Amino acid sequence: MLDIKFVRENPDAVRENIRKKFQDGKLPLVDKVLELDKRNREIKTEVETLRAKRKTVSKEIGKLMGQGKKDEAEKIKAEMAGDAARIDELSAEEVRVEEELLKTMMVIPNIIDPSVPIGKNDTENVELERFGEPLVPDFEIPYHTDIMESFCGIDLDSARRVAGNGFYYLVGDVARLHSGILSYARDFMVNRGFTYCVPPFMIRSNVVSGVMSFSEMDSMMYKIEGEDLYLIGTSEHSMIGRFIDQILPEESLPLALTSYSPCFRKEKGAHGIEERGVYRIHQFEKQEMIVICKPEDSMMWFDRLWHNTVDFFRSMDIPVRTLECCSGDLADLKVKSLDVEAWSPRQKKYFEVGSCSTLGDAQARRLRIRVNGKDGKKYFAHTLNNTVVAPPRMLIAFLENRLQADGTVTIPDVLKPYCGFDKLVPNSKK
Repeated sequence: MLDIKFVRENPDAVRENIRKKFQDGKLPLVDKVLELDKRNREIKTEVETLRAKRKTVSKEIGKLMGQGKKDEAEKIKAEMAGDAARIDELSAEEVRVEEELLKTMMVIPNIIDPSVPIGKNDTENVELERFGEPLVPDFEIPYHTDIMESFCGIDLDSARRVAGNGFYYLVGDVARLHSGILSYARDFMVNRGFTYCVPPFMIRSNVVSGVMSFSEMDSMMYKIEGEDLYLIGTSEHSMIGRFIDQILPEESLPLALTSYSPCFRKEKGAHGIEERGVYRIHQFEKQEMIVICKPEDSMMWFDRLWHNTVDFFRSMDIPVRTLECCSGDLADLKVKSLDVEAWSPRQKKYFEVGSCSTLGDAQARRLRIRVNGKDGKKYFAHTLNNTVVAPPRMLIAFLENRLQADGTVTIPDVLKPYCGFDKLVPNSKK
């Protein structure tokens, strides 16, 4: 959410930003905000004037009563009754106007960073850099669920009977590999100076609306029936929500946190054949990284965060690339975003395994997360988030890139202590 003062003083810049995000339908919202803001300030001015008048007149009434001029005092009191009614009327209008102003402001997209490429959708995202050599072996690589099934490592049929499409059972060594990757990711981030957290897996609606846009909420979040609780789509939601309504001492920043959680997502819409199996699902687990910092440090942290994900995947010899998200592919709260994509030798292309974003002060403004500066002035913090690893999707890249011609999958040295075995062996060969 933008600062109302910024919108008031820079309406053309806000409109241009909306155009850059190809959301022209939101252009009228700028004029609506300006009108509501003007009316809100008019109300406040009139209320303040009336209250100042009432204070002055109250003193006059006191003097008249002290002088025994009760009739004159009562006459003035009667005249003041109209002002009191007007104050009540204006106060009620003020509540309505501020609610409408806030609701409208929360739909206007955040100002994107000047470095963001302009484009309508994800087809216009820009490749930045590749890490590792993307290789295609001289043997056929099966679909990822077929690889898992060769180790008796996945049961989709039972999951469909129990929960429906978009769920899975991981079994045996594949399940151990999944858990091992998460444990390695935890220690990887702790060794880089991040504090490990396990957050609540449900959050209230005021936190949901603080961390994401309304469109994201509708397409992602599962609501608990009869309660003001939502299942989290990522631990970023509850981790940022942890600081709602807090004033943080400046010397405590930055807060660099890494969190584990299950994630629950509706994943509305139809998806192609490559998104079956465990690519796009309703439930998965993830290791996340979150930073709360001073505004001047947010771009430095943005670079550090995405490098962490690249380094994590490269430590397991998985080729990756970075992709700059264009303006039309940015969620409304984001200032800048970069995807990390892993190489799929079966598909002969890259696919997303992580997303790094800086949101400026948008989340902090919505959740009222402020910093007490050394000069005593308070300001809104900046928030960032990035995926370390989401193992179900990451397993696709892992299995495809480390599959051998004999059907085995080798385990890299960094993972062996977490898995307890050196390689996955098909059941037919045991």
